[in-house]
Amino acid sequence: MKHEDPNHSAVKRLVWLIFIGYSACLLYWMLWGFGRTVLAEIRFNLVPMKTIIHFMSTMSRGNTVFPIINLAGNIGVFVPFGVMLPYLFTKLRNRYWFSLCFIGSIIVLETGQVLLRRGTGDVDDVILNTIGGMIGYFLYDVLYVRRTNRMRRPGKPA
Repeated sequence: MKHEDPNHSAVKRLVWLIFIGYSACLLYWMLWGFGRTVLAEIRFNLVPMKTIIHFMSTMSRGNTVFPIINLAGNIGVFVPFGVMLPYLFTKLRNRYWFSLCFIGSIIVLETGQVLLRRGTGDVDDVILNTIGGMIGYFLYDVLYVRRTNRMRRPGKPA
């Protein structure tokens, strides 16, 4: 019979609470936050790099605030999911399954924005969000998995 470390169990419950709260906040931001209203028409961009290149050219002309917030925000806001998802779901510790589920979830979110007319569905958002998720996944790998493996090796300092 496997005995679970009570500290690990408490940490896992805390991560679940953070995950649920953070997910709820993110859904709010994506669908209602930042003054979003229902758009008159469905808007989407299916041309990869179009929005990213537009923001880069805007930055080269000196307008940096909105492009940086958008680009860095679309990456940064998904980093925590890259850390939490593999911690909470064993199957998502596999890079292939993580990538597949993460990208699929982002596509569902972007499609939801389009269908609800609560923003523009943008393939560049999928790209940037995925970069953020993968950064988080690699942070999870470095900070948790490799540290745990080092701690388990006999005779090796943690």
